[in-house]
Amino acid sequence: MAFIPHTEGDVADMLAAIGAASIGELFDEIPPGLRADELPGVPEAIGEMEITRLMQARAAEDQGALCFIGAGAYEHHIPAAVWEITTRGEYYSAYTPYQAEASQGTLQLIYEYQSMMASLTGLDVSNASLYDGASALAEAALMAVRANRRSKARRILLPRTVPPVYARVAEAIAGTQGIEFCRVDYDAATGTTPLTALAPWEHEDVTAVVIPQPTFLGSLEAVDALTDWAHARGALVIAVVNPMSLALLKPPGQWGTAGADIACGEGQPLGVPLSSGGPYFGFMTTREAHVRQMPGRIVGRTVDLDGKPGFTLTLQAREQHIRRSKATSNICTNQGLMVTAATLYMSLLGAEGLARVAASSHANTRRLVETLSALPGVERALSGPCFHESVLRFDRPVGPVLEALANRDVFGGYDLSVDFPELGHALLVCATETKTAEDIAHYAGALGEVLKQQKVA
Repeated sequence: MAFIPHTEGDVADMLAAIGAASIGELFDEIPPGLRADELPGVPEAIGEMEITRLMQARAAEDQGALCFIGAGAYEHHIPAAVWEITTRGEYYSAYTPYQAEASQGTLQLIYEYQSMMASLTGLDVSNASLYDGASALAEAALMAVRANRRSKARRILLPRTVPPVYARVAEAIAGTQGIEFCRVDYDAATGTTPLTALAPWEHEDVTAVVIPQPTFLGSLEAVDALTDWAHARGALVIAVVNPMSLALLKPPGQWGTAGADIACGEGQPLGVPLSSGGPYFGFMTTREAHVRQMPGRIVGRTVDLDGKPGFTLTLQAREQHIRRSKATSNICTNQGLMVTAATLYMSLLGAEGLARVAASSHANTRRLVETLSALPGVERALSGPCFHESVLRFDRPVGPVLEALANRDVFGGYDLSVDFPELGHALLVCATETKTAEDIAHYAGALGEVLKQQKVA
């Protein structure tokens, strides 16, 4: 049965009403070379029973593999209650509070989420929310330029150890708006940004300095020294953080003498499952002094005329609510369903639970690195502390190794050869609390077999 609401007669009547000869004529501004006349990869339509069986078979293909990839998307255990509640109808269909005060349940949830994120990052105010961590960094860069009025350069120092996709998205969004991103190199021995790498901008006008913690390579930066360097030169500090790591590490609001000015990142570790490239949600927090430059919405708690507590949209500096030219952002949104899951996840685990997850992830990664680096041809590439990711160096290209591991139902890590060729045959590996000693031993056994079978380049 086809679910098409308009008959051929309906379509003809509508085209006649607007004076068009065909539906194709409505798209005549698209050049012929860009039009797709057919979809060769899409099969003919099939019935509901057949499509259900097909999708179940496809889903079964994704089962059973051990994942040690990380690189910005992390497999954590999610208590069953999180998505049982999140997918209730009243949450599942509530996208965003356009009729704000009529949406008290949604507003209260966002208020609780913002309170938790502000507490986790050690800053005053949180928004709700952004598309993902990459667009959050782009928005943070634009926000820093608006907030730091003493700086005229629109120059932001961006370490090479920021996730590569974050850097590309920031360039695409903010770089086209007159912001200059200056890439800062890192120490290849530790994977961190030394103060000496900032020397070229010692006496330059710098608007903001981005500090990733942990870095994309898993290393931990000397955040206090970097923060104080930036503030001493009149620059703001943008922290790009993994929220799970903040259960153990010093929050951005306490970095250095005065703390970071803006914190942002990817919220996926907080109760959002890995699912074929999504979904994700970005978060952002800041100091109260910069709140009017923050994109998105801010929910506040208040009382009504009868003195009863209630919730309201305190600040909504986005294009749907004010004149477009005065909006702080034209892309930010409220990823309502993901924020719901994150709020429930943090509520169920609490501070102690988050700390236990983070500590277990760190311990498992140490065990993974020690086990794998004991194999011939594998060594740890970077010295110094890390959170739950680390870099291994191989005596051969890692691409074929990863392919062979995948054939053994092990996703062995992220190949760094494209983004960080100077590290050699380098592999980024990750272990969260979901990995057992048996999982790590299985990975090591599979990798040992692959290394014996493949020749050294």
